[in-house]
Amino acid sequence: MRILFFAAGGDIGGGKTHILNIAKELSKRNELRLVCFRIGEMSRDAKTLGIDTVAIDVKEGFGAAKALAFKEAQEFKPDVIHCHGSKANLIGVLVKRAFGLTVITTVHSDPKLDYMASFARRISYGTLNAYALRHMDYYVAVAARMKDLLIERGFEPSHIGVVFNGLDFSEASETPRAFKDESETITVGIAARLNPVKDLSTTVKAFDIAYKKDKRLRLSIAGTGEEEQKLRSLVKELGIEDVVCFEGWISDMTAYLSRVDINVISSISETFPYSLLEGAYVHCPAIASNVGGIPYLIEHEKTGLLFESGDYNSFAEHILRLASNQELRNQLAEGLFVKAKNEFSLQRMALDQEEIYKSAIRCRNHQGRWGAVICGAYGKGNAGDEAILGAILNEFRSIDKDMPFYIMSRKPKETRLKAKANSFYIFDLFSFWKALKKTQVFINGGGTLIQDATSTRSLLYYLYTLKAAKKRGCKVIMYGCGIGPVSKKANRDKAGIILNSCPDVITVRDSGSIEFLDELGVYKPEIILAADPTLSLPLLDDIVIDEALAEEGIAKGTRMIGFALREWDKYKTHEVFKEAAEYAYEKYGLTPVFIPMEVPRDIPIGREISKILSVPYYCCESKHETSELIGMLGRMDLVCGMRLHSLIFATAAGTPIVGISYDPKVEYFVKDSKSDRMIMLEDLNTQILKDNIDKAVSCGRSGGEEVRNYLKSMEQKNVEAARKLFMEA
Repeated sequence: MRILFFAAGGDIGGGKTHILNIAKELSKRNELRLVCFRIGEMSRDAKTLGIDTVAIDVKEGFGAAKALAFKEAQEFKPDVIHCHGSKANLIGVLVKRAFGLTVITTVHSDPKLDYMASFARRISYGTLNAYALRHMDYYVAVAARMKDLLIERGFEPSHIGVVFNGLDFSEASETPRAFKDESETITVGIAARLNPVKDLSTTVKAFDIAYKKDKRLRLSIAGTGEEEQKLRSLVKELGIEDVVCFEGWISDMTAYLSRVDINVISSISETFPYSLLEGAYVHCPAIASNVGGIPYLIEHEKTGLLFESGDYNSFAEHILRLASNQELRNQLAEGLFVKAKNEFSLQRMALDQEEIYKSAIRCRNHQGRWGAVICGAYGKGNAGDEAILGAILNEFRSIDKDMPFYIMSRKPKETRLKAKANSFYIFDLFSFWKALKKTQVFINGGGTLIQDATSTRSLLYYLYTLKAAKKRGCKVIMYGCGIGPVSKKANRDKAGIILNSCPDVITVRDSGSIEFLDELGVYKPEIILAADPTLSLPLLDDIVIDEALAEEGIAKGTRMIGFALREWDKYKTHEVFKEAAEYAYEKYGLTPVFIPMEVPRDIPIGREISKILSVPYYCCESKHETSELIGMLGRMDLVCGMRLHSLIFATAAGTPIVGISYDPKVEYFVKDSKSDRMIMLEDLNTQILKDNIDKAVSCGRSGGEEVRNYLKSMEQKNVEAARKLFMEA
């Protein structure tokens, strides 16, 4: 691949390190040239590293810089131009317009904060950079949180990739730092530009508080910038001039951080700062503000300590804690070293960057219709529906990782950020038709949309979307869905006609839907018995599940029976669940846990039953992510559920279930799970529930694992059908 880098050339610190590191590594496998619009430290260092570099004297002005960029684009003939910084972004967009090349940019920091110290620069450079950013083909965020920020500001989600900063650890020492004598000084060091975004005032204030309690402390500030005089004045005002050293700009970060005992960052905005990786390289413990991509490297109490931006009191407590505890300093430093070396290597960064180049080129060069519209009951706060959306996105991205999506949602802003995809209000017909015009496939996305139990209006709307998609020329798939019940004759007739004429493929999640399609006389589309898409969702690490349970006050190792219940007209008493919960606790030692699948709607029933229990219990009330709910239900010894997705999530994690059917979809799922532990709501009584609990306990997790594996294999039929449909589109 031929890669042309554009950089202003005046970059310092982490920005310069990032550009030179990635350029050097990419040069090993690609033809790369770095164009600097200023002769200076960056261009000189680049040439020393053996990077093919051209540069121009900044005094020659913008016109000369633009001319150089045009000349290099014509002569080098790049596959992609990669811009770094506002000046490079603007010139890159001009080159793109002139030559039709693929141009991307790395977003190193929040563009709105880059010039916060100067109104004039914010209005001039900031405005030009904002314009240039909107005309890029692709974006590289140096942290997942930066990607979220760009999505929130309306950038195309499918054109944003994440590449964490990386460092070459191949020559790093594996040896931890030697302990210091208790009489020796402890140096707190910060290496950063002295500007408002880095918020060094918070560092100085925190240090002042800590120093008053531990006179061994010293503060080293490495960097230059517009706030230097302000910081010097603050230091003087606090009376700590004798123990604070302004070191100016440091070029050898390895040497600097080797003599620092505690590496700190106090920024109000960051992507993924190199100074943390450079500190990790020399086994230096870190304290950092909880912003941007920092938490991806600094896990509180594991690889460092975090504080909320601006909270200098907590920051000071962390400094004192590390200063007084050498073992903790070494423990956190070694945890940071291992994580940085294993997960944030320079080699990993370069490979990720190359994949982004391929995606950017493909996205720019793609011809014709592309992507999918996804319609479902999204944005309503139901964990099951949101899980369906997550599963569909995962599975379709496995078919085409660059595919753009347009999701119909009740809360499009929330859905856009969570799903990392375009979203519009479900009843915004203008956006709906516009999205259909440019996409290949329409996905009727799981759940039970084709039914009139909710309302006839709802049924007719979802039927309309199927017809509209077909009319616009999209391939139409109903994906892992439930069908029915449709009770009214007029609705049944309408549904039969639309389902026969519009979908190309219908994959259903249960055998009852197959039977109902037959009743409606639907036979023209390909109909496949599969399983609910959420069965494909991955399981979380044990540590994350432990944290989710701990949030509800549940201790690790607790044996539990889960209840996922909902209010329903036919169900009038809580006594049955009270007695069953007490039975499970007294006979099997299982603590009852009430888990809401839809927050806040399902919380009251858990509270009401909990109040009348005579045994210990947990009543969960937090809104957990889908992956957390799957993990939590997977920790149960068994789950009694009315909510369909509580049963599906438990099954996905291998937990035995007892289904309580208020709707045919629950009955069908339990039946297709090859289980006889299903109780119709109208038949529910204490003895029946106790008997089914006995069966589930005797079955144990081995039976649950067998069911899970079977249903997962069935679920793959959804993906197979979708893959085939895209090949035809």
